[in-house]
Amino acid sequence: MPLAITLHLLAAVIWVGGMFFAYTALRPVAVAQFEPPARLTLWSAVFKRFFPWVIVSIVALLTSGFWMIALLGGMAEIGIHVHIMLVIGIIMILVFFHVYFNPFKKLKDSVITEDWPTGGAALNQIRKLILVNLALGLLVIVIASAGRYL
Repeated sequence: MPLAITLHLLAAVIWVGGMFFAYTALRPVAVAQFEPPARLTLWSAVFKRFFPWVIVSIVALLTSGFWMIALLGGMAEIGIHVHIMLVIGIIMILVFFHVYFNPFKKLKDSVITEDWPTGGAALNQIRKLILVNLALGLLVIVIASAGRYL
């Protein structure tokens, strides 16, 4: 159980912490300091480096989460807060893969072709979906921390 919990926590910190940093620190600076071509190029490069870590985190979260559920006796034996975390986590995964295969692909392609309006629209969609996932991720952290006491 200690290894599963450790992997689970590290994966959550990488994913949710990365979104928090990107949204609250990197985004405001990029908007203030860079014109759209440079800003879109920056975000495309940042996501190319961050998204593989998100995929590794997703694999680690699912593996360690189901591992812990099995160790605790299965789905019938865990608290409702774990069921809620699992549902929210699956929603987050679906949102991420939508971002990855749709607006992120458009962003990458628009940077290559220097189609800045399309890239800006794609980045705006990514921004909104990351905010959704960030809110869901923070909610999961609250549920994970206090769920059994609610």
